[in-house]
Amino acid sequence: MKKNSSEKRKKFLNKFFTYLFLVALSIVIIYPLLITATSAFKPGNLIAFKLDFHTKWTMENFSRLFSETLYFDWYKNTLLVAISTMIFQVIIVTLAGYTYSRYRFAGRKKSLMFFLIIQMVPTMAALTAFYVMAVLTNGLDQYWFLTLIYIGGGIPMNTWLMKGYFDTVPIDLDESAKLDGAGHFRIFAQIVLPLVRPMVAVQALWAFMGPFGDFMLARFLLRTPERLTVAVGLQTFINDARNQRVALFAAGAILIALPISVLFFFLQKHFVTGLTSGGTKG
Repeated sequence: MKKNSSEKRKKFLNKFFTYLFLVALSIVIIYPLLITATSAFKPGNLIAFKLDFHTKWTMENFSRLFSETLYFDWYKNTLLVAISTMIFQVIIVTLAGYTYSRYRFAGRKKSLMFFLIIQMVPTMAALTAFYVMAVLTNGLDQYWFLTLIYIGGGIPMNTWLMKGYFDTVPIDLDESAKLDGAGHFRIFAQIVLPLVRPMVAVQALWAFMGPFGDFMLARFLLRTPERLTVAVGLQTFINDARNQRVALFAAGAILIALPISVLFFFLQKHFVTGLTSGGTKG
């Protein structure tokens, strides 16, 4: 009886502290989101963030965002960079991960180790190098240069992740397809790629989210007000202590979540279906 009572108490405490941790974590995440959401729909110009539901809600801040500021240009710029980064990074990382997983070539292990070493260098340490490169290549205040930095920064670690995911796909599938006369590209595209679709979807989502959340690189490389990204542009609303436009900042922050949410709901079916859709192909 004592043993059963002790086990029940232990299970109860485990569940109690687990749910307590989840509740605390939810509060930490949801509380600032509520403050941002309520501030976005408050009338007038706020000077500080405050959680207050007892106020008149309005869409005025969203209309002011597009009529009185350069927010539309910032949004368009960020979408351009994010879509370009997502497309090219996913292609490069997927091909690189497959190559490292399936082929043996000179310098394979050393290059993988080099990827890990590069990933250890923080972005702050490379800002000066990025600036010098931008000046030498006329890439300062240019989207193509910023996009290349995002793509290059995501290759090392994401290649490791893709390689690890490709490693989980049995190589017997490749060998069976070779016996049937399939070439390298057909094996990759029709046999292996559908099985790693969940990781490809995750890579696409991460690559798309990066430019929306990045401030440091975009602030350092983009100079013209009309060419800023959303994160840098929104910062101009609150960087002046005498002219805080908190409501507009909150409204702009809310709109950032829209394309990311749309992409997530579009890709979420691939997180699961990719695990089984490729097993019968080829």
